[in-house]
Formats: sequence, structure tokens, C-alpha cells
Amino acid sequence: MTDQQTSAAEPTNAAQPATATIDPQARATELAILDALRSVVDPEIGMNVVELALIKQIILGDKQTEVKMILTTPFCPYAGSMIQQVKEQVESVVEHDVKVTLLAERWDPRDAGLTW
Repeated sequence: MTDQQTSAAEPTNAAQPATATIDPQARATELAILDALRSVVDPEIGMNVVELALIKQIILGDKQTEVKMILTTPFCPYAGSMIQQVKEQVESVVEHDVKVTLLAERWDPRDAGLTW
């Protein structure tokens, strides 16, 4: 989920395994953020924002981290509260400023493995 761009200096071939450029510290931080976000529950559905697949992207930075998320409905009455809780939970992990960006993307219950 972290926003990292990688470029290969030389193309890889099938005989050589591709080398992943995953920063273990960044991945550990991302997992800690997701774990902290499990405490943010949508009160109408009773599931957390991670289970509901509302967290779309986490962009880690040195001075600011950005979390891009969606809501289950465009007119969610708990939007303000949930956004504030997301911000607070992420700040408890990264210990610097956090920006929560609400995306216009529509939520699909199938992303969370839900079917009605």
C-alpha cells in the first residue's frame, strides 16, 4: 500500500529472479498502521475500516503520512468521527502529522468479502 516507485536499470529475464525493492522498515510501519486502524469501527456496520477495505493507500513520509480512504456511503453520518479516529490512530504509530484524504471512489461490499 505504500506509494513507492521503482525502476529497473536493466530488464530482468526469466532465468534470474527479480529483486524486490521493499523497504522492510516502511513495510513494518505500514503493517503497524493497519493494525492500529483495526480499532476504528464503522458504527453502522460494526466492522473496522481495514476489514471493510476503506483504506485505499498509505503514503509514508518523513514529516507527514497520508492515508487515502473511502466511506461506505457518500453521506455517512459518522464520516467526521471516523476520519478523526483514522488520523489519531495513524499518528500514534508514526508520531508525526497525518493527512487523511477522502476519495470519491464508491465502496463495494465485495471488496470486503461481503455479499447481501
